[in-house]
Amino acid sequence: MPEHAVLFTLRLPDAEERRAARDYRLMINSGDRPLTADEIVSRSQEVDAVVCSVVDKMTAAVFSRLPARVRIVASFGVGTDHLDLAAAKARGVVVTNTPEVLTDATAEVALLLLLGAARRAYEGQEILRSGRWTGWAPTQLMGHQLTGKRLGIVGLGRIGQAVARRARGFGVEIHYSDQRRLPPEKEEGALFHPTVEELLPLSQLLSLHAPSTPETKHLLDARRLALLPRGAIVVNSARGDLVDDEALIAALRSGQVGAAGLDVFQGEPAINPGYRSLPNTFLLPHMGSATIETREAMGFRALDNVDAVLSGRPATDRVA
Repeated sequence: MPEHAVLFTLRLPDAEERRAARDYRLMINSGDRPLTADEIVSRSQEVDAVVCSVVDKMTAAVFSRLPARVRIVASFGVGTDHLDLAAAKARGVVVTNTPEVLTDATAEVALLLLLGAARRAYEGQEILRSGRWTGWAPTQLMGHQLTGKRLGIVGLGRIGQAVARRARGFGVEIHYSDQRRLPPEKEEGALFHPTVEELLPLSQLLSLHAPSTPETKHLLDARRLALLPRGAIVVNSARGDLVDDEALIAALRSGQVGAAGLDVFQGEPAINPGYRSLPNTFLLPHMGSATIETREAMGFRALDNVDAVLSGRPATDRVA
């Protein structure tokens, strides 16, 4: 029998579960809903590692109640806003994430959102699927092409850079803002703006790629939305709380924002119902990393970190 036991708070792809079951005594939450805090603590009593996901709220209260035998919490994802890292450090639990492997998949979804919003894809699908399409017409569903537009990227990290590389193929001009200017080899010709306020007036297209922190909450609020060119297209595939929902919905209704493509939402899965009633929204259910290749790579990366810690080696992707 394997020496160590691991808890999966949600089902992971089959390949990860097979590997974990080969190397560990595996406990899995086989239901469709996330575990509550009490359930995570209860099911952790006989395990040495917890593999959680972005829907698990690993608060200070959870970390303080984890049994002493739990040595690592390996998060299936890049973001850490669901993890109380200070509490993990105080408890002495190693916390890891799965960076790098989500870059391409998330960048592809950002482009999907951008194209879907710009070309009125939701309206086209709805007309077809409802049986209301009466045939081609010269003025039907006229959207905007990307060619020749200026794309503003908030956060030119790994994913932002991958979006920029792909967007250049559509003939857009790349502008960005970040905490500091990147080296020229990472900019690849992108034009730097030291503040978001300087970036927005140029951004006919806007894609958000900032992390979720107290400082970035509602980064895109009514004041900043008003700085965009009228009719700009806004895309968010990063974190839902970067956007003030009420402000964006008002801007979509007024035409200040022409369309929005959103894959993440504050309070998801209970998204602001105002988005559903707007035809100029292209909405996806947090699908950024949802490819077979990426989800398997994420799971293997999490298990690599578990393997390292439980065998006495440093974790590659330690965040706490």
